[in-house]
Amino acid sequence: MSDLNAPTRDTPTRGPARPAPYVIAAILLAAAIVLPLMPQLYSFDKPRLGGLPFFYWYQLLWVPISAALSGVAYWLVTAEDRRRRSAARPGSPGAGGGRPTSSGGADGTAGDAR
Repeated sequence: MSDLNAPTRDTPTRGPARPAPYVIAAILLAAAIVLPLMPQLYSFDKPRLGGLPFFYWYQLLWVPISAALSGVAYWLVTAEDRRRRSAARPGSPGAGGGRPTSSGGADGTAGDAR
């Protein structure tokens, strides 16, 4: 006999999403992509740094900045995904369904054998 509380295709695997982390991550990634592609921001010769004109070191400066922005965006999205997954687990606060915490069956058996 099948367990009535077994997960189905309709059982949620994640809780409701909050849009703020995704919007912030998108803004960070857009800044890392769009700002280096705007030459009117950096098409200058001076100031020089170590003999390099501004347009060289400005582009090189965006390499670690883009890595940092991408890392923060990744951290925001994965933290939100962890929160959504834990919200869908049974027994967690705000769980919206899923399997019950007790393993006893309706007929007195110990539940389904897997």
